[in-house]
Amino acid sequence: MPETQAEFIPEDKDLEKFNGKPDLTPALIEHEPSTSVVITAMNRGYSPEFVEKMMALQERHEANEARKAFFKALANFKSEMPPVTKDKYNSFFKSHYTSLGNLLDTYNPVLGRNGLSLQFPTPVQSDKTMTVECRLSHRMGHTETVSMTGPIDTAAIGKQSGERSRNPMQDLKSTFTYLRSATCEAILGVAGTEGTFNDDGNAAGPGEQKFITPEQVAELTKELAKFPDKGVEFLKWIGAETVDTIYAGAQYKKTVEGLKAIKKGKK
Repeated sequence: MPETQAEFIPEDKDLEKFNGKPDLTPALIEHEPSTSVVITAMNRGYSPEFVEKMMALQERHEANEARKAFFKALANFKSEMPPVTKDKYNSFFKSHYTSLGNLLDTYNPVLGRNGLSLQFPTPVQSDKTMTVECRLSHRMGHTETVSMTGPIDTAAIGKQSGERSRNPMQDLKSTFTYLRSATCEAILGVAGTEGTFNDDGNAAGPGEQKFITPEQVAELTKELAKFPDKGVEFLKWIGAETVDTIYAGAQYKKTVEGLKAIKKGKK
């Protein structure tokens, strides 16, 4: 409740009027910013039933104030939020998307300025599915939630090898990450757009090939096969999910230089 509201201490006649009565009015605590009404009643020896009803009225009043503050803060967030970029590429669907990290890095500062925060409690999962909940809370206590259930993502197959490219723990992490992104976008009402695509400066330049050529993919795959224990770590280091999503500019140059370093025994 607003801190500017004046504290309301009821007179004895007010308490006596409602002490033990079945019907109580919120008028006693309409402007009360704390629990001093309840404390006053307890100190003056009023019945437990009366104190309980006063506490219930207080809680309802505070919950309503918190709910109004939440939606006011959410409206402020909507007016301030910047566009979110699509910073990752899905090679299976051949489309760009917004990563969870980029989504949270973009919106957490704006949410925080408005007294809002996001949480993802421990997911609930079975052998085949996972349920993730996203909580958007205001500092005054009101919380809204969105949950989503999806199958465990076991579809990651290497294009060159045809074999599974992730272990079971990575499948769980991938599923958890995707569902967090989906529920976060849903509760905030946001989404990346094609007009906000961001390639981190890796593209070769205007009019040039955005990703490396099939010939370069084949050559790099052949080179990486010589270091099977370093392949996943190497792709993570250069910032690509698969070899065919390596950009033709700075990222490709970094890949070639990195492979040369591995051949020389460097980390």
